[in-house]
Amino acid sequence: MFVDCVTIKVKAGDGGDGCVAFLREKFRPWGGPAGGDGGKGGDVIFEASREADTLLHLYRRKLVKARNGSPGQGKNCSGRDGENEVVRVPIGTVVKDASTEEVLCDMAAEGMRFVAARGGRGGRGNQHFATPSHRTPREFEKGEKGEERTLTLELKLIADVGLIGLPNAGKSTLLARISAARPKIAPFPFTTLRPQLGITEAGGFRRLIVADLPGIIEGAHKGVGLGDEFLRHVERTAFLVHIVDVRPPDGSDPAENFRIVENEVERYSAELASRGRIVAANKIDLPGGEKAARRLAERLRGFEVVPISAATGKGISNLLSRLMERLEIGRISKPAW
Repeated sequence: MFVDCVTIKVKAGDGGDGCVAFLREKFRPWGGPAGGDGGKGGDVIFEASREADTLLHLYRRKLVKARNGSPGQGKNCSGRDGENEVVRVPIGTVVKDASTEEVLCDMAAEGMRFVAARGGRGGRGNQHFATPSHRTPREFEKGEKGEERTLTLELKLIADVGLIGLPNAGKSTLLARISAARPKIAPFPFTTLRPQLGITEAGGFRRLIVADLPGIIEGAHKGVGLGDEFLRHVERTAFLVHIVDVRPPDGSDPAENFRIVENEVERYSAELASRGRIVAANKIDLPGGEKAARRLAERLRGFEVVPISAATGKGISNLLSRLMERLEIGRISKPAW
């Protein structure tokens, strides 16, 4: 089960109370106040780790709580600090305040840590309240309460290239062709129900991380189909490959299908729509496929159209080499249709 969005409550540990005690030892009849301080409460910490690839381990965990600090003891002994609760999350997790939607941390690098809730400070024991005129203090401080808040965690996959397109355009087939990933491939819409990552060798010791993103349909930015649930993953990709079926089985217009997906991406994020992309004219192995790819290229002037067949592998090496060249050049502005 792939989970990329959860809402959880985090509670840091409370600080331990200070202690009221007086020293009573042989040969030290006037030992005085000796109450130790309470220990600090533990923090709740999120840590970005490659060991986690989903938020499933937090899906049913409604509360993440750190340990409380121990109270102070006699003989000026301080209480033990509460243990921190360290929760590993996937790289690319965005932490937001659940009530305000404010982004608190973007955990985009391995080993990055974010203190989601800070533990309370331990209270002072009565040893701190002694003065020359007040030698037997019985005052002490209670430990502070640890922070408590409700957070939303969203996972946005990090990849060099994101594959977008209508359902059954051939995204999963292409990913399986260029990498060791084995996404489910079937001739019905919405075969892919979760994003898939694959790593492909691009030559010259260069590697590309490619994300197959579930099919986007008209109205996706409003939640239609798989909706914007997976559009968020496109934001992390440095470059887009828009796969278009040049011989759609329903007889629809490939250029119009291209515009449907592009409109959804633009409505979701104008910045994302301006990101560099290549149009992969897929299924040229079908009868009339190469001619249809040429017509599509003529209609999409301003976009680079690369004819391919994800099923047979034709044109794939050219697509990968063009990807590497474009990634090295950097982002380009989206041309007008």
